[in-house]
Amino acid sequence: MAKKSKKAKKKMPLAYKPLGFVLGWTSGTVAGMAFQKTWKVIRHEDDAPDALDRDRRWAEILLAAAIQGAIFAVVRSAVDRAGAKAIERSTGVWPVPDKGGRD
Repeated sequence: MAKKSKKAKKKMPLAYKPLGFVLGWTSGTVAGMAFQKTWKVIRHEDDAPDALDRDRRWAEILLAAAIQGAIFAVVRSAVDRAGAKAIERSTGVWPVPDKGGRD
């Protein structure tokens, strides 16, 4: 019985990959919407500056990039953690190996 449990633990990361992909895509979409709303609140503009936007200053571009990066990191971590906890609750196995982090 111990071998079966160990084998199930090895297969779980592979089984989690498709779910992880969907969660990653979803978290990116949610983070993008959150960033757009945040930028509108901060600067009262619909569009955030792009790095290649000639009419924007460095400070404005770097501020937008920092805010966007922070939002993406928080949303991705929250979604990844919630997905892993859901898998653990439903299967009893943590979906990734004990050591390490993201790919």
